[in-house]
Amino acid sequence: WMISNTVFPPPCFPLVVAFLVAYHQNKQLIGEKGLLPCKLYLQNVKKYFKGKINLDALSYAPTIIWFLDWSDMDSTLDYLSLFGLATSAFVLVTGCANMVLMAVLWVLYLSLVNGNLEDLHNNYFLFHFSCVGTTGWESQLLETGFLGIFLCPLWTLSRLPRHTPPSSIIIWSFRWLIFRIMLGAGLIKIRGDRCWRELTCMDYHYETQPVPNPIAYFMHRSPWWFHQFETLVNHFIELVVPFFLFLGRRMCILHGFLQILFQVLLILSGNLSFLNWLTIVPSIACFDDTSLGFLFSSRPGGVKERVVQMQLKDAAREQLPLGCYIRKVVNISFGLLIAYLSIPVVLNLLNSRQVMNTSFNPLRIVNTYGAFGSITKERTEVILQGTSSLDPNDPTAVWEEYDFKCKPGDLKRRPCFITPYHYRLDWLMWFAAFQTYEQNEWIIHLAGKLLAQEEETLSLMATNPFAGRAPPRWIRGEHFKYKFSRPGGKHASEGRWWIRKRIGPYFPPVNLQGLKKFYEDRNWPYPLQD
Repeated sequence: WMISNTVFPPPCFPLVVAFLVAYHQNKQLIGEKGLLPCKLYLQNVKKYFKGKINLDALSYAPTIIWFLDWSDMDSTLDYLSLFGLATSAFVLVTGCANMVLMAVLWVLYLSLVNGNLEDLHNNYFLFHFSCVGTTGWESQLLETGFLGIFLCPLWTLSRLPRHTPPSSIIIWSFRWLIFRIMLGAGLIKIRGDRCWRELTCMDYHYETQPVPNPIAYFMHRSPWWFHQFETLVNHFIELVVPFFLFLGRRMCILHGFLQILFQVLLILSGNLSFLNWLTIVPSIACFDDTSLGFLFSSRPGGVKERVVQMQLKDAAREQLPLGCYIRKVVNISFGLLIAYLSIPVVLNLLNSRQVMNTSFNPLRIVNTYGAFGSITKERTEVILQGTSSLDPNDPTAVWEEYDFKCKPGDLKRRPCFITPYHYRLDWLMWFAAFQTYEQNEWIIHLAGKLLAQEEETLSLMATNPFAGRAPPRWIRGEHFKYKFSRPGGKHASEGRWWIRKRIGPYFPPVNLQGLKKFYEDRNWPYPLQD
């Protein structure tokens, strides 16, 4: 895999996107005035462990934020995100990486995830573990990044380092990762929603997925037999193809080709963040020099010739440098670690009560995965509305709607196409629509921030109907059922991509003064008008 190493970089493109998302959204989500402040979360963890930052606290929430300045948490989060963004962008653009750089990237992202992004999901969105698993790709990125550390040489930044070709142990670790990702997703579907067994899930998926795109609008209207065919293909890719890895070189290459093609189709049909882009990375480990050699020039002095010369020199050398033997010991130890940490993952895959998107160790080195174990049959949305009326119960009160960046709201707004970028709040609103506001207290927190017209929170929104005038006196949440309009139909001719029907109130009208005790009880900073 000497040549393929130059086109099999660590997961730097997904890391660039992940750090970019963190820089743009972390302050609003987990910053000083975020929906779930990072500082408050760490203070509670510290309090639980008797006010000490000891080994237990570090094990529960491994993050370097413990040792950084908490007086300006927004700046701390920005510095971590920007440093990670710059480092991952350097590796992506230059194609040069070493173990030190990859370890730094892994520690930085682990720190952000454990700094409260995980808690933002886990405490308020437990339901999503049976649907998609927002934290599933956070763990997947961390595991892929950890494997990427051992793919690289220790110090050199050469794209074709001497004496450090990718070990077969590392290559098989990546293959083991893609095997678990796909098989876990396939098994959770068969064991979960009966529509996967009845081949009807794709009748609903395009319309009810978290953030549909324009292609999904048209794919939803495919005939029933095509949806059944899609479901069968999905089962084949996730339940059968993973075993191609163990059937020899040609079948392994076929596995890689099919998995990458499958991920490309998912990218085209849905806004699933950087998840599908990330899943392509371990699939590349299915190819070797012979299968990827056509990507490189055969001219004199090119990569192919340099590899041949390097291999001849290594073959003629009677004794390898001491570092090569140390590297072999490290690779073997790494393989034993992966094997040991895989035990609970394998047991989970074999269990009829399989759970998905779960980490069995705090560093998320080996995890269990799965996606869409349950498919919602109807799409519901929470629409936030504000009014300047003194009396929210006045039938003449005018309620104006807030639109989010990408989630359905305005019936005439075309579904967006944003992959691999990720609007976290839009996804969380999708999850909240399945439950009540009592199970999602953060949405009341969000309402208070909109009442105060906090600029940072409004930056997460697509529109502010009260821009340039006094803030609303009341905010309420309304629950609607959304359906795609029919292409070429009456609603589509009027410019509507969606049609909707009101279900009822999601949460009653609230004002800023009435939320004061709600904020105090949770130690959340009281919103102040900017």
